[in-house]
Amino acid sequence: MTYALLKTIDDPAALRRLDRRQLQTLADELRAYVLESVSQTGGHLSSNLGTVELTIALHYVFDTPEDRVVWDVGHQSYPHKILTGRRDRMHSLRQWGGISGFPRRAESEYDTFGTAHSSTSISAALGMALGARTQGEQRVSIAVIGDGAMTAGMAFEAMNNAGVYKDLPLLVVLNDNDMSISPPVGMLNRHLARLMSGQFYASTKKHIERVLSVAPPVLEFAKRFEEHAKGMMVPATMFEEFGFNYIGPIDGHDLESLVPTLQNIRKRALEGGGPQFLHVVTKKGQGYKLAEADPILYHGPGKFNPAEGIRPSAKPARKTYTQVFGDWLCDMAAADPRLVGVTPAMREGSGMVEFEKRFPDRYYDVGIAEQHAVTFAGGLACEGLKPVVAIYSTFLQRGYDQLIHDVALQNLPVVFALDRAGLVGADGATHAGAYDIAFLRCIPNMMVMAPADENECRQLLTTAFQQDCPTAVRYPRGAGAGVATEAALTALPVGKGEMRRASGARAGQRVAILAFGSMLHPALAAAEALDASVANMRFIKPLDVELVKKLAHEHDYLVTVEEGSVMGGAGSAVLEALAAAGLAVPVLQLGLPDRFIDHGDPAFLLSQCGLDAPGIEQSVRERFKLAQATVATRAA
Repeated sequence: MTYALLKTIDDPAALRRLDRRQLQTLADELRAYVLESVSQTGGHLSSNLGTVELTIALHYVFDTPEDRVVWDVGHQSYPHKILTGRRDRMHSLRQWGGISGFPRRAESEYDTFGTAHSSTSISAALGMALGARTQGEQRVSIAVIGDGAMTAGMAFEAMNNAGVYKDLPLLVVLNDNDMSISPPVGMLNRHLARLMSGQFYASTKKHIERVLSVAPPVLEFAKRFEEHAKGMMVPATMFEEFGFNYIGPIDGHDLESLVPTLQNIRKRALEGGGPQFLHVVTKKGQGYKLAEADPILYHGPGKFNPAEGIRPSAKPARKTYTQVFGDWLCDMAAADPRLVGVTPAMREGSGMVEFEKRFPDRYYDVGIAEQHAVTFAGGLACEGLKPVVAIYSTFLQRGYDQLIHDVALQNLPVVFALDRAGLVGADGATHAGAYDIAFLRCIPNMMVMAPADENECRQLLTTAFQQDCPTAVRYPRGAGAGVATEAALTALPVGKGEMRRASGARAGQRVAILAFGSMLHPALAAAEALDASVANMRFIKPLDVELVKKLAHEHDYLVTVEEGSVMGGAGSAVLEALAAAGLAVPVLQLGLPDRFIDHGDPAFLLSQCGLDAPGIEQSVRERFKLAQATVATRAA
C-alpha cells in the first residue's frame, strides 16, 4: 500500500482539514500501516487494530492537544502515535533510543499523560479537567478506557469523584471489546453484555420523546418515570448513578456514527452538560482476520509475516521461568489439594493456562484488580487454603498496602510468584520489576527468595509453599540458563545460600561475589577473570548471615550483584548484616541504578547497567584497583 492519504497527516490539524468522506480511506490506510509496522518490530497488535476508527474520530472532533486525551494502559495508542507526528519513527518502536510502546509525556505534547498500568485514565482526566477550570481555561478532557481496565477499583473511585461536578467537561469513552488480555471475567462484563442486548432502548427513548414533546407536562412526568423504566428495559443506570450522562452503545468502527456522536458530546460538554460516558463497541484485531480469530495470540507478537501470520516456532531448548512456574503449579496442585491459584487478569502471561484447564475449581481470575487479588488471597488463606498469587513484579506494587496490612501483618501463608522481576526489555520502565526486593524485604514476616536457574526456581517455589508465612519468589522474564528441572517437589533449607566458586587469589586480592538470583551466571563468568569466590545467596530474607560473615572474614573485598534496585536492595541487606556483626570490609553494590531504565533489548540493557559479566568484572577492577595485581597473580 502506498499510504497516499496517511502520508499527508503529520498532525491532527491536518486530519481535521480532511473532508469527512475521506476518513474511511484514512482508516483503511492507518490499519494497514499499523499491521505492517508492528509485524516488523513486534509490539501490541490486536488492541491497536481495534482502535483505528476511534482514534481518528477523537482527533478529528476534538482540538487536540488543547483538548486532553488520556489513553488507559496505552497499548492501544499506536494509531494515535502515527497520527501525531511519529509515523516515520514507528520502525524504532520499543527499541533502545526509539519511541515507547505506551504514551509518554516527554515524547509528544499529544501524550498528555504517561500510562502503561491500567485504570488510571479517569483519575488523570478528571485532574486535568479540574486543573483547567481552576485556571479559567475551557477544554474537554477525555479518558479512553477498556472494559478490562474498568474492572479495577481505581476507575470507579475516579467516577465516584467526577460525578459530583455537574458542569465539568469530562468524557469517559469505554472501549468495549469484550476482552482485556485474557477473556473477560466478572459482573461488569455481564453488565456490558446486557447493555449490548438492550440496544433497542436508545431508539425507543428517542421515539417516545418525539411523541411526547407536544405535551411538556406529560414529557416531564415521562422523564421522571424513565429512570425506573430504564432499569427494566436496559440496566444502563450503573454509569448514570455515578453522575454521568450515558450514551451508547455505538459501533466503534462506524465513523458515520462516531464522528457526529462525538461532535454532539463535545458541544454538550463545553456548554455545561457535565460528565459524559460514551460506550463504544469495538473488535480486537479488527480488519486482520487472523487477529480477529485469535486476539490473545496477536496481543503482543514478535516480528512476523502478515501474509502468513504467526507460525508455530520450534520448541525452544530452554524453558522460560514462566513455564517452570506453570509446571510447578500443576504438579504442586496435584500433590496438595489446598493449593489455589489467583491471577489479576494475567492467565497467559503468568503461565496459568494449563492450571485453569486441569484445576478449574481452584483457579481464580479476579480481573485487573491487584489490590483485591492480594486481600482475596488472604481471605482464602484464613480458611486453611494455600493461595499462590501469580503476579508480575511491577503489578504487585499496586497492592502494596494490602500486602502489608491484609497478609503480612496477619502472617498469612500466601505465596507470591513474582514474574518479570528485573528488566523486561521492550516494555520499558513501566513494566520493569526493579523494586520488589526493596519493598518486600522491609516487611515483617515476609520471606523473599531469588532462584538462580530453572531447577532452583522450582525448588524455591516448593520451599515457599511449605512455609506458614507470606513468601515471595522472584524470577525474571524469558528463558533460564538451560538447567534441567527435577520432577520431585524438593524444598531447600530456609535462609541458606551455597558456595559455587572458591578464590585462589593471594591475600590482599581476595574477592567474594554474593550473587542474588539471575545474576549468578554473569557473576561466575566475571569470577573466572577475577579469580573470585562466588556465593549463590538464594535468600534475600532471611539472609544467610553466617555465610556473609564467613565470606567477610576470608576475603578482602565483597561484591553484591542483583537485578533489582541497588537502593534498599539485597546489597543493602548485606551491609546491614555486616554492620550488625561489627565487620568493616569494603563492599561494592551492583544492581539497577537510581534511574528509570528505558526500553530495549534485555541483554543490551543489562550491559548498560554493568550487570553482564564484562560489566561486573570492570566495576570490580575499578573499585578495588585490582587490574595490575590480579594480572600479575594470574601470570604467576
